[in-house]
Amino acid sequence: QVQLVESGGGLVQAGGSLRLSCTASGSIFSINAINAMGWHRQAPGKQRELVAEITRGGRTKYADSVKGQFTISRDNAKNTVYLQMNSLKPEDTAVYYCAAGEYGLGGPLKYWGQGTQVTVSS
Repeated sequence: QVQLVESGGGLVQAGGSLRLSCTASGSIFSINAINAMGWHRQAPGKQRELVAEITRGGRTKYADSVKGQFTISRDNAKNTVYLQMNSLKPEDTAVYYCAAGEYGLGGPLKYWGQGTQVTVSS
C-alpha cells in the first residue's frame, strides 16, 4: 500500500503564492508502480476537480482554469510531487488533494491523500 502525505497549505492573500508538496511512502513495489501523480481540489459546495497531473516521465496536464498560474513538478527520487501556485485568487480556495495511480494522464487514481486546506483572502 501507499500513503500520500500533503503539506504546504495555508492562508494567503490574493496575489500571493503557495507551494504544495506530496510525498508517497509505503511499499516500494507499489510506489514504483505509480505513474501519474497529481492534485485535485474541492471547494465548498462544489465537486472535486482535477488541477494538474504529471507522469513519471514528466508529461503534464492542467485544468484550463490554472494554466499559466500553477506549475506541477515531480522528484521521482524523493517520490514527491509539487504544485507551485502563483497569483492566487479567492476562487482558488479549496481543499487540495494529492492523488496517484498506475496509469497515465487521466487514468484511474488508486491512492489519495487526506487533503490540505488552501484559503485565499481578498
